[in-house]
Amino acid sequence: MRGFGELEQAIMDVVWAADAPLTVRDVLGCLSETRSSALAYNTVQTVMEVLHRKEWLTRAKDGRAFRYKATKSREEYAASLIDQVWATGADRTATLVRLFDELDPAEVAELRAALAERADGERA
Repeated sequence: MRGFGELEQAIMDVVWAADAPLTVRDVLGCLSETRSSALAYNTVQTVMEVLHRKEWLTRAKDGRAFRYKATKSREEYAASLIDQVWATGADRTATLVRLFDELDPAEVAELRAALAERADGERA
């Protein structure tokens, strides 16, 4: 699996930000607010169907339309991209050290707290 294309990412960002399942028209409306060029309804519908086939979106019939929602979180998507890096045979420790070098002190503190919480949970 590779990362999302530009429009796939934009659609997923809209879906992840939503509190409820969205129709193609809902997504198109949100995308139109932030893009300089207009998108066709059919283009958004096609890409959402592709995301459905890739199992990133689920859909339910609502009248004549479908309502879509994400099947995985943004964090699960990010983790899947990292898994792809591991699959290349990259040195995990070196890669993690390089990644953590880019974190600011607050992010490092959050990471340490999350790791400590996880370790405490495994001991219980």
